Amino acid sequence: MKVFVSGCYDLLHSGHVEFFRQASQYGDLYVGIGSDATILKYKNHQTLYPEQERLFMVKSIRYVKDAVINQGSGVMDFIPTVEALKPDRFVVNADGASEEKRKFCEERGIEYIVLNRTPADGLTARSSTDLKHTLAQTGIPTRLDLAGTWIDQPYVSTYAPGWAITISLVPTFEIRERCGLSTSTRNQIKRIWPVRLPDMEPEMLAKLVFCFENDPERTDGIISGAQDAIGICVPGLCRHLYDAHYWPKRIERCGDEKILHWLEQHLCLILMFPRRPDCSVIEGKQINEANVKALTKAAEQCWDAIMRTDLPAFAEAYRASFLAQVTLFPAMLQPGVQECIDQYAAMPDVLAWKMPGAGGGGYLALVVADATAFCQQHQEAIPLRIRRR
Repeated sequence: MKVFVSGCYDLLHSGHVEFFRQASQYGDLYVGIGSDATILKYKNHQTLYPEQERLFMVKSIRYVKDAVINQGSGVMDFIPTVEALKPDRFVVNADGASEEKRKFCEERGIEYIVLNRTPADGLTARSSTDLKHTLAQTGIPTRLDLAGTWIDQPYVSTYAPGWAITISLVPTFEIRERCGLSTSTRNQIKRIWPVRLPDMEPEMLAKLVFCFENDPERTDGIISGAQDAIGICVPGLCRHLYDAHYWPKRIERCGDEKILHWLEQHLCLILMFPRRPDCSVIEGKQINEANVKALTKAAEQCWDAIMRTDLPAFAEAYRASFLAQVTLFPAMLQPGVQECIDQYAAMPDVLAWKMPGAGGGGYLALVVADATAFCQQHQEAIPLRIRRR
């Protein structure tokens, strides 16, 4: 009797082993493993362990008869494996069950078995989601830009000096690639410090990161803006003043607990879709003195409203900053973005919205009346935690 299960098994843990044990009670167990390419496309992130290493680990578990890398794609990437193996039974965990899988098995005369997730005797229940959550909270921070995005590029600030406003975030959620939360800078940081930032003066650390990311030997001619390195490395809330140079003239930090808590109570994220690989947000840019001054004015008003914890004024300045950004760079509003904005803008508790980073897709960062209540009502909404130190 052949039994088949399928999954990524990137963070292999005791829950997987117990699942294999339970599934093997139904017959000889064969495991299909998601390929690196499938996981990158379907889940939009790189694997922790490459597919051949995951294959080695799964094959080494005594409950497993054999394992292969699935050659399909998407959530049903196991189809070619099943058609070649012709198993008698297909076993899934309850949280991985779906009507699509059930029908797939029914059409092929395969018995479809759903198991409840239970830990081995004496062990704590484990899941990949919980492990990712735990690892994320001790990992490299990310940043959210609140206003002034693009002013850290000299070809923008040469028209008028201005502030970029950022907050450093504890990565309490899975940070998706190409979604506006400075994953390119985070990935560069991980090349030096894979687990966490070193304990050193934040502004000096930010400058080290900026210089490392912008290697003078780069041949693509792209200089990453300093707001990413500063937003990640400098805890709390800060603003940085740019005036026709890559590094800011001044950095001002705010660690006031009242203000940081207030921001957490009024900000959340919505994942739209990753910025498409062929997307160029600088095409059709409209950079002139008037448009840049609108950006710098909105950032000043945003900072002033935050310092006063004035929610209506903050929301107004936040909207104005985003409007200035998309006026400068209209291609930030790629197909599908406006539809998502319209969906949330129509909600009475949503006061303002913007895309982090260069836009073109990614996350939608919302200002809401009450972030806790909003996230409870909308399961897709992501609450934020600002890094204090």
